[in-house]
Amino acid sequence: MLEFMPVILFAVICMVLMFGFPVALSLAGTALLFAGMGLGLEAMGIDANFDSGYLAALPNRLYGIMTNQTLLAVPLFVLMGVLLEKSKVAETLLDAMALLFGSLRGGLGISVTLVGMLMAASTGIVGATVVTMGLMSLPTMLKRGYSTSLATGTICATGTLGQIIPPSIALVLLGDVLSSAYQQAQLDMGIFSPKTVSVGDLFMGALVPGLLLVVMYMIYVAIVAWLRPQMAPAADREELMAELGHTSGLGMLLLKGLVPPVVLIVAVLGSILSGFATPTEASSVGAFGALVLALAYRQLDMKTLKEVLRSTANVTTMVFMILIGAALFSLVFRAYGGEHMVTELFEGMPGGVVGATLIVMLVIFLLGFILDFIEITFVVVPIVGPILLAMGLDPIWLGIMIAINLQTSFLTPPFGFALFYLRGVAPPSVPTSAIYRGVIPFILMQLGMLLMLTFFPQLATWLPAQFGS
Repeated sequence: MLEFMPVILFAVICMVLMFGFPVALSLAGTALLFAGMGLGLEAMGIDANFDSGYLAALPNRLYGIMTNQTLLAVPLFVLMGVLLEKSKVAETLLDAMALLFGSLRGGLGISVTLVGMLMAASTGIVGATVVTMGLMSLPTMLKRGYSTSLATGTICATGTLGQIIPPSIALVLLGDVLSSAYQQAQLDMGIFSPKTVSVGDLFMGALVPGLLLVVMYMIYVAIVAWLRPQMAPAADREELMAELGHTSGLGMLLLKGLVPPVVLIVAVLGSILSGFATPTEASSVGAFGALVLALAYRQLDMKTLKEVLRSTANVTTMVFMILIGAALFSLVFRAYGGEHMVTELFEGMPGGVVGATLIVMLVIFLLGFILDFIEITFVVVPIVGPILLAMGLDPIWLGIMIAINLQTSFLTPPFGFALFYLRGVAPPSVPTSAIYRGVIPFILMQLGMLLMLTFFPQLATWLPAQFGS
């Protein structure tokens, strides 16, 4: 029984989380409980296979978290995204794109996809993007005669792009964890001058798969509009302009709504990809640029600024509290020999590295039903990452596969987070079954992208290799 303590620890934490307790406190509290059990059994002379020496590393772990320069990008990217949302930049952008493409069949769906991509790049938080796009675009799409399933499916799918479109908070956190896992894997293999993988490398690796997904979404909407015009009818531009309440011309609206956020995101991402700035430095530029945009749009007063700062502080505190709880869980898990158990399991698995990767991807997909990407990144990846990377997997490829896998999990009925977010803001007249039907084609596209990455890993590794050479 005691030899299975790592499995019991993991199962208990999942069960506690399913009861709805706060994630950070669940991780830390359960880990401390099991650490106390281990120490108590050892004190009674019972061999619990618990190495208490791991707990001595906790102060250094916490100090490392607090002084991690990469994680400084998290509050700045959150601040950038919240500012763009509160300053109604996204709303103006959606109006401009709707007027530009709305007169075409499927044009509103394509507009939502493009704006969702830019929103995902600016916020990187699935819930924020889905809720914002649902409130802004779903009523207009339904009023213009769009199929309920197509409209809701498009919004949910574009909302999950925050997992993969850089600069994304999910990629920042995943990149930091994978960097540590990659160095640990090389040390385990006897390489004492290990190579590193940066958040910028992960951004570059995500760019091609992310943009391919966006193109696939738009092609799908265009095909549906062409084959079934009644599902995505064209809108009259004049009526749409009157409905949206814009008296200025389309050119002025595009200049106001499209150019500033695109320039900001390109500046942030371009500075990272070109090596001119680190993700942390670029995030500060993005936050400052978003602040300037909010001031230029005259949408920033003291009340809004307080809301923005409070929201940023809440998200940042949540991330770091979860990271601290995950660090404690990781130490207790290893103290019980969990890392050794997982290594033996993977090495004895049929199919070698392929079988191990498939199992990990399946577990992460299922955990995506009950855990957010932050918990999975901090809890699961540090356990399985070093082992998979020591088996020869490319860290950038593995990171992109995990990100798209989670993106698919958040979209899959009946437990996908994105579905719950949209259900919360959708009108009562929109049935839940229509939301479920609408996301199925997008799930298939994302599974197709995972297959493409499996057979053509260069989709994720080529661009980082070019910039790194």
